[in-house]
Amino acid sequence: MQTITVQKDDFIITTDKSKLDTNVIHDFLSNHSYWSRNIPLEKVKTAFDNSLNFGLFHNSRQVGYARVISDFSQIAYLADVFIVEEYRGRGLSKWLMQTIMSHPNLQGLRKWVLLTKDAHELYKKFGWQPISYPDKWMEKVNPDFGNDSVKSIDFSSKDIL
Repeated sequence: MQTITVQKDDFIITTDKSKLDTNVIHDFLSNHSYWSRNIPLEKVKTAFDNSLNFGLFHNSRQVGYARVISDFSQIAYLADVFIVEEYRGRGLSKWLMQTIMSHPNLQGLRKWVLLTKDAHELYKKFGWQPISYPDKWMEKVNPDFGNDSVKSIDFSSKDIL
């Protein structure tokens, strides 16, 4: 995976995981987002470890983030996009989206998908549109997500089959 770092004035966007702060990401997602309220830190770290991450920094302070889940061949899912409130209105989300959409490993994909409650206009500027055939899409939601009392299946057990 190609690591990129781009700079504009005092701002930097990088995919270098060693530069990103999972505690900052967790704080925003858990305390300030509508989509991941109260998400456990362990879940954020697992998602981080298994995604292409984009960190946005002002000087050395992380002020934005997005991640992409992809097979890097056919499909990509854009998730957890945010700019901290005090930095909004400066065009940073547009720059972050430009950087994501131009990443070398994300070119030529068949489809991108995302979920948003309130940022449709931002994504439309980058060619996104409502799902063409929503009746063909399905989802499975885990009502116990983040609940530590949910146990994993023991696949070594003879009782499983």
